[in-house]
Amino acid sequence: MLWDCPDFLELPRRARKPRTAGLTHVLDKGVPLPSLAARLEATGELVDVLKVGWGIGYVDRTLKDRVALCQAAGVVVSLGGTLLEIAALQGRVAELSAWAVDQGIGAIEVSNGLRELTADAKTRLVRELATSFVVLAETGAKDDRVPVVPARWVDEMNADLDAGARWVIAEGRESGTVGLFTPDGEVRGDLVQLIADRLPLDRVIFEAPRKAQQAWFVRHLGTDVNLGNVDLDEVLPLETLRLGLRADTARVRSRR
Repeated sequence: MLWDCPDFLELPRRARKPRTAGLTHVLDKGVPLPSLAARLEATGELVDVLKVGWGIGYVDRTLKDRVALCQAAGVVVSLGGTLLEIAALQGRVAELSAWAVDQGIGAIEVSNGLRELTADAKTRLVRELATSFVVLAETGAKDDRVPVVPARWVDEMNADLDAGARWVIAEGRESGTVGLFTPDGEVRGDLVQLIADRLPLDRVIFEAPRKAQQAWFVRHLGTDVNLGNVDLDEVLPLETLRLGLRADTARVRSRR
């Protein structure tokens, strides 16, 4: 178990941080620092990566303190991909990188959700930034009108890993209605299966903001699936899904 929980139930084993699988990646929408501190005190052992969503980091005057809280809890802080995309379109990636280092940020998400970058340009960004940061490279558009072609997703993810990304992220957005999911929130099972067949799952983070989506991934890919865009208030509930302490996953076979 992760800490000194009761030990009278047969439950899946969960590694302590730094984990190589079973990662929980949370979305921070700019929660006030006292609230963030309280959440990290309660559940910091369960959080591996915190993404400062969208461009919030750019306008957050408490960003350095936010980063310091996370570092003290052993949580990697990542900037959101949209901020990098905007910087790239304005030719300001070097300036963003220098600013991120000054803020103490150790990770950057490289995405193409706005669909303004070429595939080669995205690969170059991953390769360039991986020399200074942990790179989380996201695949998928934020527009549900963009066709989802599983083979193209897999090719892009493999290219990002080859370029130096630590993890690749499968897009689901905060809403859970694009990319990995249909507009009504259903999981695109064929896409997930192809990713699972063609990529190392410990290097893939599946964005799954909704409880039903998280439960689906635990049932289909196991306790140690990497899940992202989790709400800060849903960290403990997600752990109960991972451990089979909730009706949605209670019948998932223990790994003991």
